[in-house]
Amino acid sequence: MSARASARARETVDLEALARQFRAVRAFSRQIAAPLQIEDMVVQTMPDISPTKWHWAHTSWFFETFVLERWERDFEPFHTQYRYLFNSYYQQVGPQFPRPQRGLLSRPTVDDVRRYRESVDARVGALFEGDVPEPEEVARVLEVGIHHEQQHQELMYTDIKHVLGTNPLRPAYGPALVRSATGFDPPREWQAFEAGTREIGHPGPGFAYDNELPRHQVLAPAFRLATRPVTTAGYLEFVEDGGYERPELWLSDGWDCVRGRGWRAPFYWEQRDGEWWQYTLAGMRALVEDEPVCHVSYYEADAFATWAGARLPTEVEWETAAAAERVAGNLATGATPHPGRAARPEGPIAQLFGDVWEWTASPYGPYPGFRPPSGALGEYNGKFMCNQFVLRGGSCATPSGHVRPSYRNFFPPDARWQFSGLRLARSD
Repeated sequence: MSARASARARETVDLEALARQFRAVRAFSRQIAAPLQIEDMVVQTMPDISPTKWHWAHTSWFFETFVLERWERDFEPFHTQYRYLFNSYYQQVGPQFPRPQRGLLSRPTVDDVRRYRESVDARVGALFEGDVPEPEEVARVLEVGIHHEQQHQELMYTDIKHVLGTNPLRPAYGPALVRSATGFDPPREWQAFEAGTREIGHPGPGFAYDNELPRHQVLAPAFRLATRPVTTAGYLEFVEDGGYERPELWLSDGWDCVRGRGWRAPFYWEQRDGEWWQYTLAGMRALVEDEPVCHVSYYEADAFATWAGARLPTEVEWETAAAAERVAGNLATGATPHPGRAARPEGPIAQLFGDVWEWTASPYGPYPGFRPPSGALGEYNGKFMCNQFVLRGGSCATPSGHVRPSYRNFFPPDARWQFSGLRLARSD
């Protein structure tokens, strides 16, 4: 590429802005880990979570593997075994260290991983300083890497909470939670939406994952959506009404989880002297009734909806409601994340974004015409389109600027360690 063409391409993709975003995202990962002791960063309390140290290393591995290996002149890996140790699931890159054993990796140390991150940061930064080869493609892959790290930042919060919350000491990650004085407790009402043809999927411009594409039309029947998520108080009524003892409310697999795993309440809830408490990242505290209920599985969300005489919304319905809403709410900014009471919404629907991911009734599958990208990055989303359900809206642990109306999160129906809640819908 000529110098003139390279300069034009740099202007088109704004590599300088992308470099600033890269530095900010990498710094936020360090900020999340700042309250932790080294011992906190190396523990793996169940196969679905990863040590904070591993998240740090894997996100650096992503930039080293997909950016530096491709575009750095005279590339040499920071460590030859890191390609294996910190590959999560990219089969086209090579074999992976077993996920359930990540907590057994006492080496490399946290300091080793910190040096790895610093090296990758410096080398990626150096790419911006010279004549960038294939600037549009560099920008595309870097943007995926930045959003990939933001996903892992949310996982850092959820995994840290599991590490600390399953410790009998119930230690706090951060300072005590401060409730907003501007919050309010809106009644649960219903917002009606007429039947019609909708367009869902990312409309552009701006970044989107491949699973948000292509944008397409769907025919949606009339429906009503609850104007707020289900609260702790509302869910407590379900618990006290014997919700976890009534098989008629549950899907078959969900009832197997209730019996086999001893579920009696949302994850992190505990009864003490007849009163319900919950573990938060600021430590144990009594339930707060006007906060969204959190850490419930799809099975629990579905059972509650059945008990309430309603249902979960489809992702088409959820996106229909969210399309006209401003993306703002209780998202991760560096403070101790926790779902909060509703801020007064600009429109009729509260807390669509932030606080808790909202389960939908939609299985996670491809949109009509979906095609994953070629190469290893094509393994990012498409190969998980089986046995999972879609969640929408982001949570208090989702980095600000990462979520949008078309964003499709997905988890297995028994997952409870995420900041997941629910909102009810009804058919008209």
